[in-house]
Amino acid sequence: MQDDPTTLVSTDWLAAHLKDPDLRVLDGSMYLPGAGRDAVAEYDAAHIPGARFFDIDEISNHRSSLPHMAPPAEKFMSRLRAMGVGDGHQVVVYDGAGLFSAARVWWMFRLMGKTDVAVLDGGFPKWVAEGRPVEDMPPMIRDRHMTVRVQNQLVRDVTQVSQASKLGDHEIIDARSAERFRGDAPEPREGLRAGHIPGSKNVPYGSLLDGDGTMKSADEMRAIFKAAGVDLSKPAITSCGSGVTAAILCLALERMGKTDYALYDGSWTEWGAFPTVPVETGPAT
Repeated sequence: MQDDPTTLVSTDWLAAHLKDPDLRVLDGSMYLPGAGRDAVAEYDAAHIPGARFFDIDEISNHRSSLPHMAPPAEKFMSRLRAMGVGDGHQVVVYDGAGLFSAARVWWMFRLMGKTDVAVLDGGFPKWVAEGRPVEDMPPMIRDRHMTVRVQNQLVRDVTQVSQASKLGDHEIIDARSAERFRGDAPEPREGLRAGHIPGSKNVPYGSLLDGDGTMKSADEMRAIFKAAGVDLSKPAITSCGSGVTAAILCLALERMGKTDYALYDGSWTEWGAFPTVPVETGPAT
């Protein structure tokens, strides 16, 4: 794997740079309600030295009825400033699952115009398995000014996705499991229809990862997208259950050198509950 401080870095890279004065490490762990894990408690018990906890649910748009939607720029700036993260910092985000929610934090930084941010390949499990240092103390925080420039082209709403679905001028790529995509498995959130956005393709996020939670090579991922029927010459819109694992597809596309992508922030939590948009079941057509 090639280290790239704008997308993905290895545990070796992070270990070598851990004491850099302008490095900031964030624990972006978040788990689905049924996982039986408490991300804050796990962070308090052990984290990579100097890491701050990035609360995806708290640093979100609380005016929306949908879960953890992207926050307004002012809220993002104020929360990160209070965490001592700002302009001129190289950020590395990890999570406790290997690679699950860290990509969502990476995408949020990208949305705010920050590109000096990378996901830790293999996350906290790989770091711990290699016997690398952890601590249980909160870091010393110094306020740091942050400026943002929101990149609206990186996010889509239900109206834009509905239009893209009708016109077929984008590839809509769904990161959920094949069973949920086909409508064979019930949705974890109540009240949602089963199935997928008409015309969308299915690339389950787990298919892009190796067994240790590290990301496959760009060539391997390109082959997976193509095998799923994705036309990589079209602009892409990624989707999932609630906008978290869709960001893994965004990270994969960026690693593959494809930059014309956006994330459907409401994802299936919105689409599956929206009575006026159509739903398809069965495999991708």
